[in-house]
Amino acid sequence: MAVREIRLYGDPVLLTVADEVTEFGPATRSLATDLLDTVQIPGRAGVAAPQIGVPLRAFSYNVDERLGVVFNPLILDREGDQHGDEGCLSVPELWFPTRRSRYVAVIGFDADGNEVRVAGEELMARCLEHEVDHLDGIVYLRRLEPSVRREAMRAVRASEWFSRPAGSPPRPDAGAPAARLVQ
Repeated sequence: MAVREIRLYGDPVLLTVADEVTEFGPATRSLATDLLDTVQIPGRAGVAAPQIGVPLRAFSYNVDERLGVVFNPLILDREGDQHGDEGCLSVPELWFPTRRSRYVAVIGFDADGNEVRVAGEELMARCLEHEVDHLDGIVYLRRLEPSVRREAMRAVRASEWFSRPAGSPPRPDAGAPAARLVQ
């Protein structure tokens, strides 16, 4: 269908708990297509429906050649611990050390309402937790250690995109972002 524009930090849809999907059919298939198209841009690992302005519990993932979508995900299992830099499409060009589980398993539904289970370690685990957080109205900045969070919020407020009106283009002299996986 379409690559959708990503909502940026400060947009109320990112801070609101997403609604559960109660009916599956053409609308969920269309949303799944948009989420999949949007996550397949190089460097992206996951996109949650609220990030494209849709307040529903759904996300897509694109990690280690695994591509899919999950509606109404529930985290079944978490194991271990990992700590590393994390970024977010809704907080562009900023990366901060974030603690996540080393292994995560989720259960949910595909666009037709069939049960799906997705599990993984390292980047996939980070992606699954990150995207479920988006559906709960949590941007990863809230997961940071207090001192890092203060630094992150200063960086957000100082960023060119934070003060730019929604829908306006970036400055012509703004450089291209580094090629890194963003969720």
